[in-house]
Amino acid sequence: MLTYIIRRIFIMIPTLIAISVISFIIIELPPGDFLTAYTAELSMSGEAIDQVELESLKKRFGLDEPLYMRYLLWAWNFLHGDFGHSFEWNKPVRDLIGERLAMSVTISTCTLLFTWLVSVPIGIYSAVRQYSWVDHFLTFIGFIGLATPNFLFALVLLWVSYAYLGMNVGGLFSPEYSEAPWDLAKVLDLLKHLWIPVVIVGTAHTAKFIRIIRGNLLDELKKPYVTTARAKGLPETRLILKYPVRVAINPLVSTIGWTLPELISGIAITAVVLNLPTTGPLLLRALMSQDMQLAGTFIMFLSALTVLGTLISDILLAWVDPRIRYEAREVK
Repeated sequence: MLTYIIRRIFIMIPTLIAISVISFIIIELPPGDFLTAYTAELSMSGEAIDQVELESLKKRFGLDEPLYMRYLLWAWNFLHGDFGHSFEWNKPVRDLIGERLAMSVTISTCTLLFTWLVSVPIGIYSAVRQYSWVDHFLTFIGFIGLATPNFLFALVLLWVSYAYLGMNVGGLFSPEYSEAPWDLAKVLDLLKHLWIPVVIVGTAHTAKFIRIIRGNLLDELKKPYVTTARAKGLPETRLILKYPVRVAINPLVSTIGWTLPELISGIAITAVVLNLPTTGPLLLRALMSQDMQLAGTFIMFLSALTVLGTLISDILLAWVDPRIRYEAREVK
């Protein structure tokens, strides 16, 4: 197992290099460059153009170098935390995405834990109590969750909370904490608001995972090894949790690779509706305004999350399902 993990980590390196090349190509696709946009912005505002500053910027971003040298400079700066300069915001990308990326990762992690903690027990219960009234009720709720877009759910929640409860559930902080420095009071205020986007974003994933677990577990419960375990007198709860459940949750474990970036990029519209300070609205705005340094950085981060999530999925699969073996077997 350890050999497999080390081998996968080494495979990740060329994968991330290829992703960085694609991200850089995306950044370079639009005509012009940062310096051209910056000069045009100064000219339109009537400000004087400082030639010394222009030469400094040209040297910093390697704009006077060939394409491959610009890529190497961009990759080197990226590894050292310099993600480029935002055209629209006229700020370093690092300053724009720092706290927003942390908020997005926090919401995504909590959402993933919420979907697992809710969907796994419900899916198991629905399979074990197939065709009961509880199973029919949970199936009905699951279909509603699958059919309702997250942003629509958010709009309904905003309307209900404002019209009937007299409160605004938008944002992640109360007004007095939105610009305040981080302390214990701000963390507690964040926790008070965090459950709202977690429940909204996690609803569709929870409903989908319930259907997956229920279907897989129903299929496993009909297999001969379950019948044999029952015949040997193994307690029903232990039998279900130890054997068929470990197989039924394989699809959930194997989809972590695309679930992590999907949770970050997929809540863009919901984040706009709820006014969340996450990466979603910033990525959407960067794509609409062709702010390629900012958009390219997001693409790189999301791709890296996909690679990392895939590695985590493979490791968890080997731990959950004992039938999976990554080590090479000796041929006798």
